Amino acid sequence: MNIHTPEFDRKPSREEAEAALALLRQWAGKSSDDEIARLDASVGCLLPGQGYPALSRAYPDSFRPDDDYRAAMPDLQNGPASLIRGAKARIQHVGISNFRLPIRFATRDGGALVLETSVTGTVSLEAEKKGINMSRIMRSFYAHAEKEFSFGVIEAALDDYMRDLGSFDARIQMRASFPMRMESLRSGLSGWQYYDIALELVEVAGVRKRIVHLDYVYSSTCPCSLELSEHARSMRGQLATPHSQRSVARLSVELKGEIWIEDLVELARNAVVTETQVMVKREDEQAFAELNAANPIFVEDAARLFCEELRADPRIGDFRVVASHQESLHSHDAISLLTEGATFAAESLDPRLFQGLIHAG
Repeated sequence: MNIHTPEFDRKPSREEAEAALALLRQWAGKSSDDEIARLDASVGCLLPGQGYPALSRAYPDSFRPDDDYRAAMPDLQNGPASLIRGAKARIQHVGISNFRLPIRFATRDGGALVLETSVTGTVSLEAEKKGINMSRIMRSFYAHAEKEFSFGVIEAALDDYMRDLGSFDARIQMRASFPMRMESLRSGLSGWQYYDIALELVEVAGVRKRIVHLDYVYSSTCPCSLELSEHARSMRGQLATPHSQRSVARLSVELKGEIWIEDLVELARNAVVTETQVMVKREDEQAFAELNAANPIFVEDAARLFCEELRADPRIGDFRVVASHQESLHSHDAISLLTEGATFAAESLDPRLFQGLIHAG
């Protein structure tokens, strides 16, 4: 009888696998336990009424896998296309989110800050690939986090894991809270203001873009409410106060040149001067009330004022302004969104986009 062995690099068909399983069970059913063990002890599991062989329940502290053992370990996530479940479709983003580690950020004055940073890293996945090894993204960050600064870490990590994962497109975003010293308006006090920032590096079709996101928190006094309050005072001698509220703008900018986080904060301050304060005495509180009265602002005004400053800076390319005035008059918020350029243009909005503009304090 001639036996023809199938090629080992070809995936057997289901019919071939079923035939092989039936043959193995037939052999095992007529063989002794010793014969089965010499071939492979796990064959016994294939017999009707048989369970798994006795397994050790003690953790093997001394076991260290060698290269051959690692090579033999199953890796379903990086398996062949035949293991794909669902549609064989390209996935634009697959990776990790909220991976935390300390990252060094350079400051404009030549110093450095080590900040706890939340990392989101994704790559594209082609339709014929089952998955990616996500731990490589984390390993790439650890390889560079102690020797690079902010965008340098992202650049090096992105290079590494695009090469390791064989992906065409990749994106990394790092979120942190960036501290800056802020002076009070009149008393001479100062304190630390913290700014939620995100640095993002995107590579699509071989083109890289560096993007910075900044959340800027300010007070917005309603111009209409201010005029109505003054009308009540002048016409009827009635004390009235205009409504104002804590407001948040998220500025997202594509970088065309080097720009410091401090520069972007100052740009926001120049656009809307009523930034919320850190340390205040009575004279500062009075000054803040005067500053708000001198700069009443609708949410539409805020978007256009930020736009004016962003347009004027040659280091900034495309940008997006999202503003939310969390009203004290209404039970709802007043919102605006302004984009310039193709990078941030979108016909559809994330349903929770504006809900994310909450300053938690």
